Amino acid sequence: MTDSHLTAALSLGRDGASRVGQDRIRLLEAIARQGSISAAAREVGLSYKAAWDAVGTLNNLFPEPLVAAAPGGRKGGGATVTPAGHALIASFARLQDALDAAARRLDRELAGLAYPPATLFRNIMMQTSTRNAYRCTVTKVIEGAVNSIVEMKLTDELALTAAITERSASEMGIEPGTEVFALVKAPFIILAAGIPSSPVSARNVLGGTVASRRDGAVNSEIILDIGSGKSVTSIVTIDSAERLGLQPGDAATAMFKAGHVIVALP
Repeated sequence: MTDSHLTAALSLGRDGASRVGQDRIRLLEAIARQGSISAAAREVGLSYKAAWDAVGTLNNLFPEPLVAAAPGGRKGGGATVTPAGHALIASFARLQDALDAAARRLDRELAGLAYPPATLFRNIMMQTSTRNAYRCTVTKVIEGAVNSIVEMKLTDELALTAAITERSASEMGIEPGTEVFALVKAPFIILAAGIPSSPVSARNVLGGTVASRRDGAVNSEIILDIGSGKSVTSIVTIDSAERLGLQPGDAATAMFKAGHVIVALP
Protein backbone atom coordinates (compact mmCIF):
# COMPACT_ATOMS: atom_id res chain seq x y z
CA MET A 1 0.00 0.00 0.00
CA THR A 2 1.21 3.51 -0.77
CA ASP A 3 2.96 5.04 2.24
CA SER A 4 1.68 8.61 2.68
CA HIS A 5 3.01 11.23 5.02
CA LEU A 6 2.38 14.91 5.54
CA THR A 7 5.13 17.10 4.10
CA ALA A 8 5.67 20.87 4.09
CA ALA A 9 6.63 23.14 1.19
CA LEU A 10 8.18 26.48 2.16
CA SER A 11 7.91 29.69 0.16
CA LEU A 12 8.93 33.19 1.22
CA GLY A 13 7.23 36.35 0.07
CA ARG A 14 4.71 39.09 0.72
CA ASP A 15 1.22 39.58 -0.66
CA GLY A 16 1.37 40.77 -4.24
CA ALA A 17 5.11 40.06 -4.57
CA SER A 18 7.02 37.26 -6.25
CA ARG A 19 7.75 34.37 -3.92
CA VAL A 20 10.95 32.49 -3.23
CA GLY A 21 10.44 28.75 -3.07
CA GLN A 22 12.47 25.56 -3.21
CA ASP A 23 12.83 25.82 -7.01
CA ARG A 24 14.67 29.15 -6.78
CA ILE A 25 16.81 27.96 -3.89
CA ARG A 26 17.80 24.94 -6.00
CA LEU A 27 18.80 27.33 -8.77
CA LEU A 28 20.97 29.34 -6.36
CA GLU A 29 22.63 26.16 -5.14
CA ALA A 30 23.29 25.07 -8.73
CA ILE A 31 24.82 28.46 -9.60
CA ALA A 32 27.11 28.14 -6.58
CA ARG A 33 28.25 24.72 -7.82
CA GLN A 34 28.50 25.52 -11.53
CA GLY A 35 29.71 29.11 -11.50
CA SER A 36 27.45 29.75 -14.49
CA ILE A 37 23.76 30.56 -14.87
CA SER A 38 23.44 28.64 -18.13
CA ALA A 39 25.04 25.51 -16.63
CA ALA A 40 22.89 25.85 -13.52
CA ALA A 41 19.80 26.17 -15.70
CA ARG A 42 20.64 22.89 -17.42
CA GLU A 43 21.19 21.18 -14.07
CA VAL A 44 17.78 22.15 -12.66
CA GLY A 45 15.87 21.78 -15.93
CA LEU A 46 15.18 25.45 -16.73
CA SER A 47 15.60 27.36 -19.96
CA TYR A 48 18.41 29.89 -20.12
CA LYS A 49 15.91 32.78 -20.17
CA ALA A 50 13.86 31.39 -17.27
CA ALA A 51 17.01 31.08 -15.15
CA TRP A 52 18.13 34.64 -15.96
CA ASP A 53 14.65 35.96 -15.18
CA ALA A 54 14.65 34.08 -11.85
CA VAL A 55 18.06 35.52 -10.93
CA GLY A 56 16.82 39.01 -11.78
CA THR A 57 13.75 38.53 -9.61
CA LEU A 58 15.84 37.24 -6.71
CA ASN A 59 18.22 40.18 -6.91
CA ASN A 60 15.27 42.58 -6.97
CA LEU A 61 13.59 40.99 -3.96
CA PHE A 62 16.46 41.44 -1.51
CA PRO A 63 18.39 44.49 -0.29
CA GLU A 64 21.67 43.04 -1.59
CA PRO A 65 22.19 41.04 -4.80
CA LEU A 66 22.14 37.29 -4.31
CA VAL A 67 23.96 36.55 -7.56
CA ALA A 68 26.73 38.54 -9.24
CA ALA A 69 26.66 37.62 -12.91
CA ALA A 70 28.27 38.69 -16.15
CA PRO A 71 26.09 37.88 -19.20
CA GLY A 72 27.89 35.55 -21.55
CA GLY A 73 25.16 34.19 -23.80
CA ARG A 74 24.13 30.57 -23.89
CA LYS A 75 27.73 29.42 -23.55
CA GLY A 76 27.74 31.05 -20.16
CA GLY A 77 29.30 33.99 -18.42
CA GLY A 78 30.67 33.92 -14.93
CA ALA A 79 28.19 33.87 -12.04
CA THR A 80 28.84 33.90 -8.32
CA VAL A 81 26.48 33.48 -5.41
CA THR A 82 27.15 36.38 -3.05
CA PRO A 83 27.44 36.11 0.74
CA ALA A 84 23.83 37.32 0.90
CA GLY A 85 22.84 34.49 -1.44
CA HIS A 86 24.63 31.89 0.67
CA ALA A 87 22.95 33.32 3.77
CA LEU A 88 19.55 32.94 2.10
CA ILE A 89 20.30 29.32 1.16
CA ALA A 90 21.32 28.52 4.74
CA SER A 91 18.33 30.33 6.26
CA PHE A 92 15.91 28.63 3.87
CA ALA A 93 17.38 25.21 4.72
CA ARG A 94 16.95 25.82 8.47
CA LEU A 95 13.37 27.01 7.99
CA GLN A 96 12.57 24.03 5.78
CA ASP A 97 14.06 21.62 8.35
CA ALA A 98 11.92 23.21 11.08
CA LEU A 99 8.81 22.95 8.91
CA ASP A 100 9.57 19.32 8.06
CA ALA A 101 9.95 18.51 11.75
CA ALA A 102 6.65 20.22 12.53
CA ALA A 103 4.94 18.33 9.71
CA ARG A 104 6.27 14.99 10.97
CA ARG A 105 5.12 15.81 14.50
CA LEU A 106 1.65 16.81 13.26
CA ASP A 107 1.48 13.67 11.14
CA ARG A 108 2.19 11.50 14.20
CA GLU A 109 -0.19 13.37 16.48
CA LEU A 110 -3.10 13.23 14.04
CA ALA A 111 -2.45 9.76 12.63
CA GLY A 112 -5.44 8.34 14.52
CA LEU A 113 -7.98 10.56 12.78
CA ALA A 114 -10.43 9.01 10.33
CA TYR A 115 -8.74 11.13 7.65
CA PRO A 116 -5.04 11.62 8.49
CA PRO A 117 -3.56 14.94 7.31
CA ALA A 118 -1.72 13.52 4.28
CA THR A 119 -4.88 11.82 3.01
CA LEU A 120 -7.08 14.83 3.74
CA PHE A 121 -4.88 17.40 2.00
CA ARG A 122 -4.08 15.14 -0.93
CA ASN A 123 -7.73 14.44 -1.70
CA ILE A 124 -8.90 18.03 -1.23
CA MET A 125 -6.10 19.54 -3.31
CA MET A 126 -6.25 17.11 -6.23
CA GLN A 127 -7.30 18.95 -9.37
CA THR A 128 -8.24 17.31 -12.66
CA SER A 129 -10.27 18.25 -15.71
CA THR A 130 -11.87 14.81 -15.65
CA ARG A 131 -15.44 14.99 -14.33
CA ASN A 132 -15.32 11.49 -12.84
CA ALA A 133 -12.52 10.94 -10.32
CA TYR A 134 -12.75 8.17 -7.74
CA ARG A 135 -10.46 7.08 -4.95
CA CYS A 136 -10.18 3.30 -5.03
CA THR A 137 -8.18 0.43 -3.60
CA VAL A 138 -6.69 -2.12 -5.99
CA THR A 139 -8.03 -5.61 -5.30
CA LYS A 140 -6.51 -7.59 -8.16
CA VAL A 141 -4.01 -7.18 -11.01
CA ILE A 142 -4.11 -9.57 -13.96
CA GLU A 143 -0.87 -9.25 -15.92
CA GLY A 144 -0.78 -9.70 -19.67
CA ALA A 145 1.94 -9.57 -22.30
CA VAL A 146 1.02 -5.98 -23.20
CA ASN A 147 -1.84 -4.84 -20.97
CA SER A 148 -2.76 -5.49 -17.36
CA ILE A 149 -6.28 -5.57 -15.96
CA VAL A 150 -6.59 -3.65 -12.71
CA GLU A 151 -9.64 -4.36 -10.55
CA MET A 152 -10.45 -1.75 -7.92
CA LYS A 153 -12.81 -1.44 -4.98
CA LEU A 154 -14.70 1.87 -4.99
CA THR A 155 -17.06 1.04 -2.11
CA ASP A 156 -18.21 -2.19 -0.48
CA GLU A 157 -20.84 -2.45 -3.22
CA LEU A 158 -19.09 -0.85 -6.20
CA ALA A 159 -16.03 -1.88 -8.19
CA LEU A 160 -14.21 -0.50 -11.23
CA THR A 161 -11.94 -2.15 -13.78
CA ALA A 162 -9.16 -0.51 -15.79
CA ALA A 163 -6.96 -1.78 -18.61
CA ILE A 164 -3.50 -0.19 -18.60
CA THR A 165 -0.18 -1.19 -20.10
CA GLU A 166 1.83 -3.78 -18.22
CA ARG A 167 4.74 -1.34 -18.18
CA SER A 168 2.63 1.36 -16.53
CA ALA A 169 1.37 -1.06 -13.90
CA SER A 170 4.93 -2.14 -13.13
CA GLU A 171 6.44 1.36 -13.05
CA MET A 172 3.63 2.64 -10.81
CA GLY A 173 4.00 -0.32 -8.45
CA ILE A 174 0.32 -1.18 -8.69
CA GLU A 175 -0.60 -4.26 -6.67
CA PRO A 176 -3.44 -5.39 -4.39
CA GLY A 177 -3.82 -2.86 -1.59
CA THR A 178 -2.47 0.10 -3.57
CA GLU A 179 -4.58 3.23 -3.26
CA VAL A 180 -5.22 4.87 -6.63
CA PHE A 181 -7.45 7.38 -8.38
CA ALA A 182 -9.61 6.11 -11.24
CA LEU A 183 -10.37 8.86 -13.77
CA VAL A 184 -13.00 8.66 -16.52
CA LYS A 185 -13.91 11.47 -18.91
CA ALA A 186 -17.61 12.29 -19.03
CA PRO A 187 -17.92 11.79 -22.85
CA PHE A 188 -16.68 8.18 -22.38
CA ILE A 189 -19.71 7.34 -20.22
CA ILE A 190 -22.43 5.59 -22.22
CA LEU A 191 -25.93 5.77 -20.76
CA ALA A 192 -28.84 3.38 -21.08
CA ALA A 193 -32.36 3.85 -19.78
CA GLY A 194 -33.23 1.32 -17.06
CA ILE A 195 -31.15 -1.80 -16.60
CA PRO A 196 -29.78 -3.61 -19.71
CA SER A 197 -31.57 -6.91 -20.22
CA SER A 198 -28.61 -8.58 -21.91
CA PRO A 199 -24.83 -8.61 -21.30
CA VAL A 200 -22.72 -5.76 -22.68
CA SER A 201 -19.04 -5.69 -23.66
CA ALA A 202 -18.17 -2.82 -21.31
CA ARG A 203 -16.36 -4.00 -18.18
CA ASN A 204 -17.79 -1.20 -16.04
CA VAL A 205 -21.58 -1.26 -15.67
CA LEU A 206 -23.05 0.89 -12.90
CA GLY A 207 -26.78 1.12 -12.30
CA GLY A 208 -28.37 4.08 -10.59
CA THR A 209 -30.88 6.90 -10.68
CA VAL A 210 -30.71 10.14 -12.65
CA ALA A 211 -29.91 12.89 -10.15
CA SER A 212 -29.88 15.81 -12.56
CA ARG A 213 -29.96 16.72 -16.23
CA ARG A 214 -28.67 19.99 -17.66
CA ASP A 215 -29.19 20.68 -21.34
CA GLY A 216 -26.96 22.94 -23.44
CA ALA A 217 -27.12 23.96 -27.07
CA VAL A 218 -25.57 20.71 -28.31
CA ASN A 219 -24.91 18.42 -25.36
CA SER A 220 -26.64 17.36 -22.20
CA GLU A 221 -24.94 16.73 -18.85
CA ILE A 222 -26.56 13.89 -16.96
CA ILE A 223 -25.48 12.96 -13.44
CA LEU A 224 -26.33 9.49 -12.22
CA ASP A 225 -26.53 8.63 -8.51
CA ILE A 226 -24.96 5.17 -8.25
CA GLY A 227 -25.37 4.80 -4.49
CA SER A 228 -23.00 4.91 -1.53
CA GLY A 229 -22.70 8.67 -2.02
CA LYS A 230 -21.07 8.24 -5.45
CA SER A 231 -22.14 9.65 -8.79
CA VAL A 232 -21.23 9.39 -12.47
CA THR A 233 -21.35 12.33 -14.88
CA SER A 234 -21.99 11.71 -18.56
CA ILE A 235 -21.97 14.13 -21.47
CA VAL A 236 -24.23 13.03 -24.33
CA THR A 237 -25.77 14.84 -27.27
CA ILE A 238 -29.16 16.48 -26.85
CA ASP A 239 -30.53 14.07 -29.45
CA SER A 240 -29.35 11.09 -27.38
CA ALA A 241 -30.75 12.56 -24.17
CA GLU A 242 -34.12 13.14 -25.81
CA ARG A 243 -34.14 9.67 -27.35
CA LEU A 244 -33.41 8.09 -23.96
CA GLY A 245 -35.96 10.35 -22.32
CA LEU A 246 -33.98 10.45 -19.09
CA GLN A 247 -35.24 12.76 -16.37
CA PRO A 248 -34.37 13.11 -12.67
CA GLY A 249 -35.64 10.09 -10.76
CA ASP A 250 -35.45 7.70 -13.74
CA ALA A 251 -33.48 4.47 -13.46
CA ALA A 252 -30.45 4.37 -15.75
CA THR A 253 -27.17 2.56 -16.27
CA ALA A 254 -23.72 4.03 -16.89
CA MET A 255 -21.27 1.95 -18.93
CA PHE A 256 -17.65 2.52 -19.91
CA LYS A 257 -14.78 0.42 -21.20
CA ALA A 258 -11.86 -0.60 -19.02
CA GLY A 259 -9.56 1.07 -21.53
CA HIS A 260 -11.23 4.40 -20.86
CA VAL A 261 -10.23 4.37 -17.19
CA ILE A 262 -7.06 6.27 -16.33
CA VAL A 263 -5.28 5.08 -13.19
CA ALA A 264 -3.32 7.66 -11.19
CA LEU A 265 -1.35 7.40 -7.97
CA PRO A 266 -2.24 9.78 -5.11
